Amino acid sequence: MPPRSPQSQAQVRQHNLSRVLHALADEGALSRAEVAGRIGLTRAAVSTLVDELLRGGLLSERGPGRSGSVGRPGSQLVLADQGPCGFGAEIGVDHLTVCAMDLRGAVRARIDHRMGPGAHEPGAVLAELTALLDRLAAEAATHRLWPAGLAVAVPGLVARGTATVTRAPNLGWREVDLAPLLPSGQGPLTVDNEANFGALAELWEERGAAGTGSFVHVSARIGIGAAIVVDGAVLRGAHGFAGELGHVPVRPGGPPCSCGARGCLETYAGEAALVRAAGLAPGAEPGGRTGELAERCTAGDPAALRAVRQAGSALGIALSGAVNLLDPQRVVIGGSLAELSPWLLPPVRRELARRTMLTAGGRTTATPVTGSLIGPAGPLLGAARSAVRGALDTPARLLTAPGGGAML
Repeated sequence: MPPRSPQSQAQVRQHNLSRVLHALADEGALSRAEVAGRIGLTRAAVSTLVDELLRGGLLSERGPGRSGSVGRPGSQLVLADQGPCGFGAEIGVDHLTVCAMDLRGAVRARIDHRMGPGAHEPGAVLAELTALLDRLAAEAATHRLWPAGLAVAVPGLVARGTATVTRAPNLGWREVDLAPLLPSGQGPLTVDNEANFGALAELWEERGAAGTGSFVHVSARIGIGAAIVVDGAVLRGAHGFAGELGHVPVRPGGPPCSCGARGCLETYAGEAALVRAAGLAPGAEPGGRTGELAERCTAGDPAALRAVRQAGSALGIALSGAVNLLDPQRVVIGGSLAELSPWLLPPVRRELARRTMLTAGGRTTATPVTGSLIGPAGPLLGAARSAVRGALDTPARLLTAPGGGAML
């Protein structure tokens, strides 16, 4: 066998450095021996990799941890809480939000900004987002953090492998490329649908990044989106547009939708539809009304209860097609609709029970439907964590950046 080329040796080394970082990101504090067991390398090889990451400031070392084996327990390794971090951003119909997440997954800084009704011109929105990112970078610097990647969640269709929002009906956007309109100093840019980021946040919260769950995740605020997770990965479709649940027709002759069709789920279960059906005043700001609806449902308000139950029935109808087609392990209701779970989920479950055909061992079973563990913060946290994980994939870039270690 010919000797391995220097380039391939460097690639293997980078891959193994990344594996060490990901093992600690997934499981928290581990000893060198535990890391070696997780990634299948010798303790000597792992020690060499760990020493390099320690010198580069990407890891820190704690005192001995608990040991379940004979012998002295090894010192515990953890990812650094200073240095590189991930920047996450969410563009909503009525808000912009940004946050900085360190390598351990802790949010160290967050800025929220409300947008006025109709203030959706792409250049203006992205200029405001740029200003927020500049403020975030300054605040992160006070924690000795610098951005190693930026991920942006948007309420619309994103062309696969690009930063282009092909269509976002609730923003009125078509073919908007975010890359030239955002700063380049935050590291590699990722743009994705907010439902996809919300689903990834849910997956990582429940099982760690190595999770292999299969579920449908509904993300809702002004609009309604969904993401399909199969064996731990988001199913994106040929063009990256999979999961547009909000524009599945539940009553084809129903009211017109912002997408141009009629009777879409969004016209029955979107926030504007809920507010209208509950008899609430529309208000100057379109978002953030589900908390008020939840309060009214808790108080037993008949109109609010009726509106939420009707929305749950429409959501169950739309989801039944996805459940019959995909056979997921569960359905997770996220976004602002998670606040309405006590009243929304029963009609969703009833419709799924009526309309899906699932059997196990000769017995009919029901697909579990639960509220999100994270709620409305899912897209933002999923975006930030995605940026962190992208950084962990490329240790050479982290180690050679300002404040990093020696050139590899």
